[in-house]
Amino acid sequence: MLTNKEVPSQEKELVQCEDGSYTLYSYDFKESYHSSKDGALRESLEKHVKPALSLKSKQKTLTVLDICFGLGYNTFATIYYMKKHRIKRKIQILSPEFDEALVRSLNTFSYPLEFESIRYIIDAIAKDLYYEDDMFKIEVFLGDAREVIRDMSFSRDKIDLIYQDAFSPLKNPLLWTYEWFRDIRAICKDDALLTTYSTAASVRLGLDENGFLLYAYQGEGVRASMLASLKLLEGMEPIDMGLKRLRNPVAKSLHDEAY
Repeated sequence: MLTNKEVPSQEKELVQCEDGSYTLYSYDFKESYHSSKDGALRESLEKHVKPALSLKSKQKTLTVLDICFGLGYNTFATIYYMKKHRIKRKIQILSPEFDEALVRSLNTFSYPLEFESIRYIIDAIAKDLYYEDDMFKIEVFLGDAREVIRDMSFSRDKIDLIYQDAFSPLKNPLLWTYEWFRDIRAICKDDALLTTYSTAASVRLGLDENGFLLYAYQGEGVRASMLASLKLLEGMEPIDMGLKRLRNPVAKSLHDEAY
């Protein structure tokens, strides 16, 4: 297991997903950045962007925490989707990432045609780790995500949305522990929403133990995912954690000391 303090190798393999978009396979984590079955672009849109922007549709400004930046699909899909549907809001996206070489190379990555209209933003991120215009402000913070999140606790800009999209709990457990979600909770607004592809019992428990309400979510053409909210979400399918505990009494949340 590669920790977030180690320098990642550049040994990665290009993978074409079933939706036609491309992702990478990381030999450090022995896992792809996205599900090749669900597709990099489709996964970002259906598991993160669409539910997040829909449930936060009444807010005119949003601060988003994108965990972790990686290939930038969640951030770029957010911008693409908002421009396509003429959604007029101010969005600030903050994203930790420890693989600087990867981010610097994104100006040459084979993104889907949907991103061609925002290629200038991708180029700016690769060059400066930063982009800003009248609608969007994007900042990539290089380093250990755990340390970046703790530094954010001193910021006045509390988080509205979290895209929890790190490598899986099996491959990168330190970004899925009870303590990780505790640190996330500390920088959230009282009505913050978290989206994640993971439905693992340990992840559910870590979120639940930090006061998040959990909801099952099904995007179009992808496998089931999960939403976590600090306030009740009307019209969504709640996950009964009391019942889950009864059915699986040995399940536990992940904890830092185990790693």
